[in-house]
Order: sequence, then C-alpha cells, then structure tokens
Amino acid sequence: MAMKNWTELDDRAVVIARALAMDSVQKAGHGHPGTAMSLAPVAYNLFQNHLTHDPADPNWLGRDRFVLSCGHSSLTLYIQLYFSGYGVELNDLKSFRTWNSLTPGHPEYGHTAGVEMTTGPLGAGVATAVGMAMAARYERGLLDPDAPAGKSIFDHNIWVICSDGDLQEGVSGEASSLAGTQQLGNLKMIYDDNRISIEGDTHVAFTEDVSARYRAYGWSVIEVATKSDGDVDLLALDAAMVAAEKETLKPTLIRMNSVIAWPAPKARNTAESHGSALGAEEIAATKVLLGLNPEESFATPAEVIAHVRKVKERGAALRADWDKNFATWKSANPDRATLLERLVSKELPAGWDKELPVFAPGKDVATRKASGDVIAAIAKVLPEFWGGSADLAGSNNTVINSAGSFLPASSAMANANPYGRMIHFGIREHAMGSILNGVALHGLSRCFGGTFAVFSDYMRPAVRLAAIMDIASIFIWSHDSIGLGEDGPTHQPVEHLAALRAIPNFDVVRPGDANEVREAWKVILQRRKPAGLLLSRQNLPVVDRATHGDVALVGKGAYILKEASGSADVVLIATGSEVGVAIATQEILEGQGVSTRVVSAPCLEWFKETDSAYQGQVIPKTAKLRVSIEAGIAQGWRDYIGDSGIAISLEHFGASASAGKLFTEFGFGPDVIAAKIQNALK
Repeated sequence: MAMKNWTELDDRAVVIARALAMDSVQKAGHGHPGTAMSLAPVAYNLFQNHLTHDPADPNWLGRDRFVLSCGHSSLTLYIQLYFSGYGVELNDLKSFRTWNSLTPGHPEYGHTAGVEMTTGPLGAGVATAVGMAMAARYERGLLDPDAPAGKSIFDHNIWVICSDGDLQEGVSGEASSLAGTQQLGNLKMIYDDNRISIEGDTHVAFTEDVSARYRAYGWSVIEVATKSDGDVDLLALDAAMVAAEKETLKPTLIRMNSVIAWPAPKARNTAESHGSALGAEEIAATKVLLGLNPEESFATPAEVIAHVRKVKERGAALRADWDKNFATWKSANPDRATLLERLVSKELPAGWDKELPVFAPGKDVATRKASGDVIAAIAKVLPEFWGGSADLAGSNNTVINSAGSFLPASSAMANANPYGRMIHFGIREHAMGSILNGVALHGLSRCFGGTFAVFSDYMRPAVRLAAIMDIASIFIWSHDSIGLGEDGPTHQPVEHLAALRAIPNFDVVRPGDANEVREAWKVILQRRKPAGLLLSRQNLPVVDRATHGDVALVGKGAYILKEASGSADVVLIATGSEVGVAIATQEILEGQGVSTRVVSAPCLEWFKETDSAYQGQVIPKTAKLRVSIEAGIAQGWRDYIGDSGIAISLEHFGASASAGKLFTEFGFGPDVIAAKIQNALK
C-alpha cells in the first residue's frame, strides 16, 4: 500500500491544505474553495505517494503527467505545487487570482511550473489527457517498442482528477469512448463525485450511472464511498489507486464519492461552497473542527512544510534510478537515442524537406489532394509525424499507410498496430481537437487531425485552448468553401474563416494552389505554432512559377503572385480557390487597360508579422482600389482594402449545386468582379 509510511505529519499536511484553500479564496474574495477542501487528501496522496515526478525538473522526460480537469479547483493543484517545491510559495497562494501571480484563477500551461495544461473549460482536461496517453504509447513505439509491457523507461501514467461537470460535457464522453477502444492502460482518472455544481444537486440534470457508462466504454471502474463522517475514505482510495497502477490493459476510472467543502459545518455539501468564499465565521468554525487556531490565516508550521518537501527527495531518487536505466538504454539504442535527442530539441533533420512533392503546372490539383501527397512525403522522413481524421480520412486526404492503424495489439481490426501512425478518431471532432492538444503537450511527436471546415465549429474550444497554450497542434480542414458543391449549405463554410481568424495566436492557412500547400506545410512544421490548414475539395490550377511569384514567399503570409503591367491601379487580394479567380480577373482588367496586381494571401497572421515596409510593398495604399476575393464573409478584410475598397464575399449561406454554378451565381465570376471594379474606378 502506498500509504504504509503515512504519519501524523501527513494528516496535519492535509489539514493545512484544506485551510490554505479556504484562506486563499477568502483573501482574494472569490474563487472555488469547496472542491479544493474535499480533494486535499486526494491530491496530497497522489503527489506524495503515487505520482512519478521530480519537482527539481518539471519537464523531466520520465515523469507521469497530472491533469486537473476541474480547473476551477486550481488550488487543489497550487497547494500541492507549493508543498512539493515547484516554485509556488506561500506568497503566491496569498496572491491567488491577482495580476501576474503564479496562481491565476485557472491553471495556465507555461505560466506556472508543474501545470501540464491549461484547464477551466470542463471536459477539456479529460479529453486532452487521452491525447497524452495516446502520445505516450506512440512515443514508446518510436523509442523502445520491444521492451516488455511496463518495463520501458518511457512507460508512465497520465493521472486526471475530474468532476461531475467534466463528465457532463460531451467532449469527455467522446474522448473516453475512444480511450476505451484504444485500451489506454496508462490513463488513470479519479472522478470526484460530490453531486454538487453551481445550480445545486447535479441530479437536476445528471442522473445516469456513470460507472456503467465507463464500463461500457471499456474502462476498469473502481468505486470508493465516503467514510461515515463524509470525509474521503483515503485508505480505500489509496487501494484503488494502487489497483489502477497495476491495470495496464484498460484505462481506469476511480469513482470517488466526496462531500464538497468538508468539514465546514454549514457550507459542506452546498452549491455556495462551490464558487464562493466561505466567510470569516465559517472558516473559523471549520478550523476549530480541523484542530487549527481560528485566529491564524495561512498557517504553515515549519515541521509540516519540511515533511511535505521530502517529496523532492523521493523525486530525486526516482530520477536517479531512471537516469541509470536511461544511460543503459542509450548505450543499447544509439540510433533511437539520436532520434530522441532531436525530438527533445524540437529540431527537424537536415534536408527533411528535399523530397516534398513539386507540382507541375498544366494539371489542376485539389489542395486537399496536394496536402495528402505532402503528408505522405513528410511521413517518410519524420517518424514522429502521425495523425488521422474524424472518420473522413479519404475525403481529407489525411492517410498515412506506412505503419498501420493506431490501435491496441488485441484489436481485431485490419492493420492494427499499437504504434501505428494512422489515427481513427471516429466522428468526434471536439475530442479530436483536444487529443491533438494532448499529443502536442506531451512533447515529442507531431500530430494532425482532419475534418471538413464547417465542422471546425465543433472543435473551436480545443482550437482556442491550443492558441492560449501556444502549442503546435495541427488542424486540417478540407472542403473549405461553397466549392464543395452539391452537399449544400449545411456543409459549406461561410463564416468560418473569419471566426477562426478571430482567435488570437492562431494561424489560419488557406493555400491557393498545390505548391502553396507544400510551402505551407513546411512553415507550419518549422514554426511550431497552433495552425489550421484550409483545403479545397475541388481541383485548382497549379500556378506556373516561371511567370508568377516565388512560392517560397508563402512564409510571409502574402506575396505578389502576378505583377501588374505598370504601377498597380488595382490590387486583388485572394486566398485559396479564389486565387485562380483573381488571376482570371486580372487578365480581364489588364485587357481593358487597368493595371492590376494579384496578391496571394495564404495566411494573414504570418503577413501581420512582417514589417510595415514589406506590407506596404505587397499591398500599397497608393493603389486606386484594393479588392479582396474570398468565398466567405468579408469580416476582417477592411484592414487590408480600406473603407473605399471592394470585398468580393459571401454574406449568406450556400446552396446545393456544382462548384462552378455556385461561384457564378454568387458573384465570383471573373467577368462580374471585373465589372464591379470598373464601376468603382469610374
């Protein structure tokens, strides 16, 4: 039993953790004390006795990952980071939820050492942890595939604490279902079933048998009831955690009953304790029950802190043992050790892009098809590159056939390979986005996931989190306009480009031809930023680079694709499939004596990063007329075309017809655009 060395000092540490949760929220005047109080023994036992971690190195490769999916209970994590010596100190707890503190209202990845992901949107932590668990298995396949189960230095666990709210969100169900199919035995989730949310008893909306649901998903489920006084039954919970650690064939759900805000005499088991300070009187009464001085705030006896910080010694011992085994592994696997060194440094191998396809002009190619060809070429040189689709691989062209389907060895499906490179996410777009984030956070591999652009709506919370965390998730969205044709308006994105561009720190990339796709992939892999690649269903002309702009300029976000015959009176700015429309429009205007430049703008975010001189060179404000051409709403384009410019856009939903018919009917015919420009010039 992990608690065999539990002492009176451990009991006191749990008491102090409960008190710190109350005091921190009380000082801030707002926050979520109740769950942090009831979870104090749970998180303490996890960090002290179960979690493989080294507080001296929060990024240690051999560590377990811990995700607090119920991010509103951030103090649950912050207090353990303080106890464990991660750099969070008592003053940080006193600065809870204040400007520039290490203890913001919800845990933020990259801001506080020991926080493995940004949590707060409920369900996201569960789904992202599934991605971490998948990444751990895939990376083991890259580095140590032949080691017996549980015997590789790269084997580790992903621990999650989640809440009723997490399991009500659909994304957690999507991801948990996939986790069961994938038999992710390295995933261990503690479900804090306290039956309280903001509106009170969760049974007003959530009465299902969660245990039965997770057993149906294919999880191992262990139930832990509270003690008779309402406190967490730590002995039973510890036994469940030990059993979970031994389970390697299934993910494990520990369904643990608790009483929120235990042992507060009035606030326990109330909705108010979920998201409000308890008040001085209730805190004092609770401290009396805990055996503390009610007059003291933020009490941290030196002997207790000295005791809890011994976890650093445990971590150092685990690290030293791991380092010895790592040295042995490196000696026995020099090629894989070289690969690992590159993956840790986040470098691409020299010449990695030399064999990427070059598309010759004269044959039209859909950018989704070009992307599929590029993916196949990348996969040949980057073993860390893997991905799949939300049941649309053939349509998205997101197939990697070289190493089978990522499925457990026991799967009866054809081409199943526990280390395969083709992920079948199923029709679970939101979970797919979160799983991609989990893979990116885990750190060593690069993963992509595809669906239709219109379904980016389902993924938006995950995309936004990727942007907040600034992680290298890659989202592929094909069928990016009315050009997908006959499937009709439900499948034709209209507002989506603008909506995606509205997300800060997110690269929206819409290549105009096959060679722009190649260059876009190069930039995405090199930048290591969250990015979405928008691709056409329909075939598009491959631009002849002998007579048009250098495709290497794609990395600047926008560039002169076809220069005007003289000083440009008109500048046409287009993205994606509309680049071809702009070229055809230029031909008409030039034939009418209007000097016209065509600018391809595959990524406005990259363009904004260039200096003002370059921006002014590409899109000069001295031109008489600047025109944007994009088959979506015009929102955002005024920044580039000005108040007097023309936006050729789509301000309504599409229809079911061929791409050519729709472009003509909705005003994207080159002759119609040329006529509008001529009228404006007059």
